[in-house]
Amino acid sequence: MQISLKRLNLCSLLFIISAITSCSSFQPEEKEPVYKREKVNYTLLPVKGMPADSLTKMYTDAQWPVIYMLNRVDKENLTKQDTLVIPDKFETDNLQYAPFPYYVGGLKEINKIIFFSYPAQAFGAYEHGKLVRWGPTSLGRQKDQTPRGLFFTNWKAEETTSTVDDEWKLKWNFNIANKDGVGWHEYAMPGYPASHSCLRLMETDARYLYDWAEEWVMQGTDNIKAYGTPVIVYGTYPFGGPKPWYQLAANPAALDITKDALQKEAEPFIKEILQKQEQRAAVKSK
Repeated sequence: MQISLKRLNLCSLLFIISAITSCSSFQPEEKEPVYKREKVNYTLLPVKGMPADSLTKMYTDAQWPVIYMLNRVDKENLTKQDTLVIPDKFETDNLQYAPFPYYVGGLKEINKIIFFSYPAQAFGAYEHGKLVRWGPTSLGRQKDQTPRGLFFTNWKAEETTSTVDDEWKLKWNFNIANKDGVGWHEYAMPGYPASHSCLRLMETDARYLYDWAEEWVMQGTDNIKAYGTPVIVYGTYPFGGPKPWYQLAANPAALDITKDALQKEAEPFIKEILQKQEQRAAVKSK
């Protein structure tokens, strides 16, 4: 059986065209963003009864912010602590100490989202699945716990007055539950959940999120034309037990939140989040 040269050349040409077409339509697999974290170990430092001057001289001005962050405490409440978690490395990039995963592929379609973890007493802010900011928080105390679930940022104010006590001035306040008066803001960070259901933050974090998150768009006083940034509050805190971050001394990964775990918290709400995101985009384009 013989195949003519003309037929062979035609088959070869068709094969080459097919190969070129396949290559031109090939899309390389998207690489997942990677963040290199250094290995950090921790020790517990007993500080109960230590004079403030002696304590503050133990570390430099550049090191103390890391210690405050890890212990969920501010400078004013430092001497009230019994024990402090101390890292063996002081990195300038605080993502090195983040309990949140650096990238969650299931969140990549979401422009912005914030998670508040009760177990870690920490927040994580994400853009298209990538962690852009994290920090400590003090959520609601045992009898006034912060409500869990999905919320959306609405109105904000550089300073406002608490609905619980008119002597409490709340700076960099961003409300997430308008009728319940729940929002994040700068306030005292004592090293445990202490608020009356709001989400307390360090000043630097409160100011960052104040500018980073988006307000709602209203028509009149009752009609929400576009929702703000999604916020998910989740988990439980071991009230009455040791502070969770003390576990870092025995296991540096004790507070780490896996990608799958964070994805699981978001999964029930993703459809609603994307719908409201699309709604917001339509309003902004007009």
